[in-house]
Parts: sequence; structure tokens; C-alpha cells
Amino acid sequence: MPPTAHAATGHGRIRLLRTPSGRLRRLLLNLALRVSVKWTHGLDIDVERLRRRQARLERRLSRRVAQLSDAGIPGVRAEWLGAPGPGRDRTVLYLHGGAFIARSPAAHAAMVRPWCEALGARALMVDYRLAPEHAFPAAVEDGLTAYRGLLQQGHAAQDIVLAGDSAGGNLALAMLHRLCSAGEPLPACAVLLSPFTDFTLSSASMVANSRRDPVFTLAFAAAIRALYAPPERYLDPAVSPRFGDISGRPPMLIQCGSTEMLLDDAVRTADRAQAAGVAVQLEVWDRMPHVFQAVPTLPQSRAATQSIVRYIGEHTGWTPAPPADAAAHARPSPGEAHAV
Repeated sequence: MPPTAHAATGHGRIRLLRTPSGRLRRLLLNLALRVSVKWTHGLDIDVERLRRRQARLERRLSRRVAQLSDAGIPGVRAEWLGAPGPGRDRTVLYLHGGAFIARSPAAHAAMVRPWCEALGARALMVDYRLAPEHAFPAAVEDGLTAYRGLLQQGHAAQDIVLAGDSAGGNLALAMLHRLCSAGEPLPACAVLLSPFTDFTLSSASMVANSRRDPVFTLAFAAAIRALYAPPERYLDPAVSPRFGDISGRPPMLIQCGSTEMLLDDAVRTADRAQAAGVAVQLEVWDRMPHVFQAVPTLPQSRAATQSIVRYIGEHTGWTPAPPADAAAHARPSPGEAHAV
């Protein structure tokens, strides 16, 4: 059944969404994340240990996703998800989450693949350089190199969708800031899942949702920002995209959970976009955890994926095919795709 929408006042095109099914699964997922993930998120981050944990996740998932192939774009590591073919000039340029310090290509490929299959598109999965070895602006530069590489290969900007989750949502918005400032061609639209947009950590939800969020802690947010950028950069729109002029951006779909500490990062970004005349749609999913879209067994995840596919189709002209059966896709167990 489709999700029910409840309009919230004061934030433009914001919808609070809940599905009539999946409540027990949501409860179990939140509990699993709280036990397996949140307790590890303190002020001291062992980057190598976290990456080893991600590598174990990758080994479990890699057998269940399509093989990625080198994109051959000079100056950046990037891989194609999906084979070339008729209509495959349609490209979702995807920037993964992972707190700027880790990556899970199989987990993110499993999440993005249904979008591509429904839209007859391919995804360019950017393997950007990671902090702390490569701090700001390395990751943003890599994303820009991948985007410009697509244009140089003959892809039209209007056939590119920019997308990212968490830290990747930050990078996608930072890329748009740079592209707009330089007057370069912009992608058709952007899809942002629980983007981390405010390094000042000053929003009310950082405190109000600190106990309800099953993934993040304030200490962890403070630690990862210190690994990515110095304090004097926290008000820089290239680091905290919710600040600065946001006019001229392409249409944006933002999805997040209502109990996330990053809730206000999404709401404030949507507010600022609307005030600047940017077409923005914000979906707040009732009591869903950070990047819940990566757990395809959830009815809420499938509904959110269908919303993403519809949104991209509306803003690109790509005609969506009927949604593929979610059972055909990778099925990470609760918490697997949230190891960070």
C-alpha cells in the first residue's frame, strides 16, 4: 500500500510520510541499529577498525550485487553500475555516505540499482578520496572531476541526476555550490538522503533527537567533522551547504527520518531552497532511521524508492518502468548497511 502523507505547515513542500505496514520491521531495525551501531559512536573514532568492519560487510554483500566496472574517467576513481545499452546515457552520479571516512560500494550499489532498473539508467558510483588522509576539499574535487568527466565523454547535463546520502548528500550540495558559482551546466535534479549539511551542529534536532536517533550521537558527529574539515571552515557553504546562497540550484528531493539528529539539516536546507525559489520537495518518513532506503526488505524503503523513481522521472523525462520486485535485489540484514 502507498504511504500516507501528512502536510506540515511552514516548510513549503514538506510531507510527513508513514506506511500502513512495516511498523514491526521498523521497530526491529531501530533496535538492531541501536545495539550494533550507536553504542560504537563515541568521540574517539578508530578509522581503521571502522573500515575493517565495512570491509566485512562488503564481503557479505558483494555476492549479491551486480559487478561494478571501471568508468575510465581520468583523475578520479569511479565505477559504472549497470551495462551500457539503449538509453543508458541516462546517468545517476552517486556520492556514497560513510561519514567522509569509509565506503561500502556493494551496499550503496544494492540501494541504487533499483532506481536504475526502473528508469533504464546507469549509476556512476564515485570512489572519492576519504578523510582523514584526504580532508576537505578532496572529496568535493573528486565529485566535480567525475561530473565534468561525464560531460567530456558526451553526456548531456540534463541526462545526469546528482544523488548522495549522508556525507554524500553534503558533497552533492557542495558540488552544486561550486558548479553554480562557476556558471557550469547543472544536472537535471538532485536526490539527497539524510544529508549532513551543517557542521556547526547547531540545529535543535541535534539535541531533541539525540536519544531517539538509533544511529548517531553528538560525539560522533563532532568527531567526524573534525576529521573532514578545520573549525574555521564550518560556516563555509562548501563544507556546510545549508549556509550561503542556494539560488539557481536544480530541483531537489530530500528524504530523511523524523527521529534523526540530522532532521533539521534536511528541513533547514529545504527551507532555504524554497526561499531562494528552488523547486524542492522534502519527505520526512515517520520514525525511520538514517538512510533507511538501504534496507530493501522494509515497506517504507520500497515506498521511498518508488518516490525517488517518480521524482527523477518527472524532472528528467525518463519514463519509469514498473518497479522491480524488491525481492530480486540484495537483502542486507537489519543494520548491515548502517555499519558506519
